[in-house]
Amino acid sequence: MGMSVTISAARAQDAEQILKLQYLCYQAEAELYGDYGIEPLTQSLDDLRAEIDQGHALVARLGDEVIASVRGRVDEEGTARIAKLIVHPRMQRHGLGGRLLDAIEKGFAAEPAAKRFQLFTGHRSESNLRLYRSRGYVQVSSEQVGPRLTLVTLQKEAVAREFVASA
Repeated sequence: MGMSVTISAARAQDAEQILKLQYLCYQAEAELYGDYGIEPLTQSLDDLRAEIDQGHALVARLGDEVIASVRGRVDEEGTARIAKLIVHPRMQRHGLGGRLLDAIEKGFAAEPAAKRFQLFTGHRSESNLRLYRSRGYVQVSSEQVGPRLTLVTLQKEAVAREFVASA
């Protein structure tokens, strides 16, 4: 009998599993850009716990194992800044990243402050760019942050959900 993947809010006790998964997932990004000093690889457990406490964080579980995660927060201008969407390498290319992205957007849309969604990735991260574009994100800016890395910022407007009663 197979297990199904469940998506739920991250709990404080998930922080260690998320950090280990984050470290594993960002190895490929570090290799792609030749930079192993990127923030996801140097983030402390305390900093990650603070991110979870101050924002909105989701995990995907297969049984008790955290196999994917995403987090973010809404700023003063109403921009939901989504960050660190990670999926265990063995679970990639099965739609889990898209499911997590949809779930966090839905969570932020429930907050009246979320007017738009924004995220960023490296310019060479083709699979990330493909996923984000497939979900309606468009590039709004890019910034060269190092000799090998340009961060691409993508955004989409939050869709107001209106329900019309049928006659």
